[in-house]
Parts: sequence; C-alpha cells; structure tokens
Amino acid sequence: GGGSGVRAARPGRYPPLASLVVSTIAAFSAVIVIAVLHSAYDDALSRTRTLLGHNLEPTPWHPFPHDKGRPPPRAALRCASYLSCLPPLSQPKPAAAAAANASRPRQCPSYFAAIRRDLAPWRRRDGGGGGITRALLESGRHRASMRVTITGGGTRLHVDLYYACVQSRALFTVWSLLQLMRRYPGRVPDVDLMFDCMDRPAINRTEHTGEGAPPPPPLFRYCTTRDHLDIPFPDWSFWGWPETHIEPWTREFRSIKQGSRRVRWPDRVPTAYWKGNPDVASPLRLALLACNDTNLWRAEIMRQNWEEEAKSGYQNSKLSSQCTHRYKIYAEGFAWSVSLKYILSCGSMALLIDPLYQDFFSRGLEPRVNHWPVSTVGMCESIRDAVEWGNAHPEDAERVGKRGQRLMQELGMDTVYDYMLHLLTEYAALLDFRPGPPHSSQEVCAGSVLCLADDRQRRFLEASAAYPATAGPCSMPPSDG
Repeated sequence: GGGSGVRAARPGRYPPLASLVVSTIAAFSAVIVIAVLHSAYDDALSRTRTLLGHNLEPTPWHPFPHDKGRPPPRAALRCASYLSCLPPLSQPKPAAAAAANASRPRQCPSYFAAIRRDLAPWRRRDGGGGGITRALLESGRHRASMRVTITGGGTRLHVDLYYACVQSRALFTVWSLLQLMRRYPGRVPDVDLMFDCMDRPAINRTEHTGEGAPPPPPLFRYCTTRDHLDIPFPDWSFWGWPETHIEPWTREFRSIKQGSRRVRWPDRVPTAYWKGNPDVASPLRLALLACNDTNLWRAEIMRQNWEEEAKSGYQNSKLSSQCTHRYKIYAEGFAWSVSLKYILSCGSMALLIDPLYQDFFSRGLEPRVNHWPVSTVGMCESIRDAVEWGNAHPEDAERVGKRGQRLMQELGMDTVYDYMLHLLTEYAALLDFRPGPPHSSQEVCAGSVLCLADDRQRRFLEASAAYPATAGPCSMPPSDG
C-alpha cells in the first residue's frame, strides 16, 4: 500500500499568531518599563542633594573648588531616608544612673555663661517669650548653607540643604546633632535653625544696633567676633577631620597628651614653634613667616603642605609628635582655626597672636593664666619677648602651659554635648512658633549618614558615636550679665 506522498504538518512547530503578538507586546512593555524606571532613577540622582555637597553649588560668600555633581547611586536609593531611617530614629532610654545623679549635677565651665550673651539679641525685654519669628529665622537663609529642624521630642532630624560646604563639614555637623540626640534621649528640644558651616561670621552687629535697626536673623556657625552676632557652635572636628587624618577629639587629645609626656619641659626646645598652612588668605600667617629665625626671633615657623602630606600618608603631620617645643604659636587663618585646641593640648605655653575670632570654648581663655598673649604690632619682637620671659621663668611658663592643657582636659565630649544641649535648650525657648521641617527638607538619621559616607569618613563617624549619658548635663553658671 503506497500512500499519496503528502506529509502531515507537525503540530506546534510554529506558535499561533496570537502568542507571537502577546510575547512581542510583553517584551516591548518590559523595555518601556525599564526605560521609565531608568529615567526616574536618573532624574532622582540629578535632584538628590546630599550632605557631601552633591547637586549643590558652593557658598557664594566663600567660594571654593567644588566638583561634586551627581551623588553615587546609593544616595538616591539605599541611603534615602525611607529605607535607611526606618523605623524612625529610635529613642534609647536614659540610663538608670542618670535619674539618680540628676539631683547633684556638676557645674558647667564658666564660659557656658556666654550662651546667654550670644542669645541676648532675641530675648524680649519684657520677659514675655521669645523674639524669633519664623519670618525672622527665614530672613537668614541667604547666608545659611542649611536649615536644620529637630522634632518629635528630639527623635527626628531634617535638613534643608541650600549650598555645599567645604570637605565633609556638613556631614559631620549633622552627625554631631544626631549624637546629641542619642546622648540625651528625650531632652533635646524641638528646634528650627539656620546653619552656615563656612568660616567667617556674617551677621554684623552694627547693622542691627540702634533705633529703627532691623532685628538680626539667628545664624549658627563655628565662630563669632565681638562685632558679630553669629551664634558659636562646636565645630565638626570634635567628631573627626578625615581629610587631614585628625581623629575624633577624645582619641586625638589622648594621643597628644601622651606625646607631650615623651619630652620633659626642661628638655624641650626653648623656642616657639608653629606649623600650618599660610596660604588661606591670611595676612597674619603670611606675616608670621618673617619671624622664622631661631636666633633673632626665637621662633621656628614651618609651612604645612597638605597635598604633600596626603601623598606621604600624613606621617609628618601627627599632632602627637609636635609637642617638642616649650612654646607653641596659635595664628588665626581665614578666620578662627580648629588648631587652637590641639596647640593647647600639648602642655607647651601657648602664644596666641591677638585672636579676633571666638569659638565656644575660647571664651574660657585667660591671658597669662592658661596662655600668653602676643601682639600683631611688632609680632616677631612680641614672640621673642614671650620666649625670653618663659626661659627666664621656666616654672611659671610651664604652669601656664599645664593650665592650658588642663582646660582642654576638661573639654571632654561630655562638656561639648552639654554645651550643645544648653545652647539648643535656651535657643528653643526663644522661638515663637512650633518647629516643623520644610517640605523641601529630607530626614537624616545615623543610618543615612553612615550610608552616604565613604570608608574613611565612616570610620571616623563610627569612632565618634555617642552613648546615652549616665548622668544629667552640668548646671549652667550664674548669668554674667
């Protein structure tokens, strides 16, 4: 039996037309979805502002090289508050000892009284509440790099970023507030404040003094002067300065003090010593270079090149190895300098060249008690005279140096956090509105800060983390008028 020779079609060799259409549509839809998601993600990255300055312009009043554009991919996703801050910032319970010790708080250092002077311009004379309105606060935005709000009884923190700050100052400043909230759970008040993390003060006293003068906007920063109304706040370096390999304050002070013990006072070099960067638009430091003559002016002035130090792994800039001279010079830079606390920590007699700027603790300095004043008029001669006096009165000079070191010993992180708490508490009492984060702000927590930081920054942040206090804060000194 032969057949017809016609082969039957193999079932399933070609899919039905409907299946092809469905598959094509599904693939096309997936491409569209991926494209939309990628576009949304790309848009999020282009709009995400970070504490490290991504998508932000540098402060116009203090320009600096700033090449940070879009943030790393993690900033828009993994580091976002809706992931890294869930659940919201926890509120650890105060240690039991804190309540027990609350009835016998220690006395705050005398310079805490300056908090009331700093805040006096916003205290109503009739004693009836605060004089900081929301409008007054927002009038300072044009000189602020960021706005910070703390709400929820000290449990949540938001920042509204306006401009980039140099290096990682903004990141570490916000970290300091988060650590304050952790150290004193439930005690940090709700606040709304403007902060500038650049150097020079901006609120000129003369522009806000006299009849008809407008009230000054409250603006926090790291330093002030007698001619300004900016509110001093502890600077970022207490929690570490990763760009210069300077450790958090507790570790750095311990290291410097140990270094100071390696050379006894009689064996130290009997001249004055300064090492720093003169290329910071500082006429004072440039003039100081002319005093570099150990025979004529009894001074050794060393230029610090941070770029070269970075290449050598910062082996020649360790602060603990710079306590070999009997006298150490403090010279302000573009404004105040964080070097003051490190110079005082050595136990050498600190020679302060007519400081113009004040930070929060420098109001505790007393001439010829815990430092020696040097005049800008005839500066080299003034340095030489101080050194010759000290070498003629070595015991007295050593005592001055030791008192300066003791002032820094007492400036532990307990004291720093207590200053922050008292300052924010007094400031909060002057607000005549209920603080709340602006719509443009972003929530920040320890998790989001650590997520955003690079490896080196993260090491410094983790090393400076605070723990709930075992005692209450120190008690404020009486008002000094």
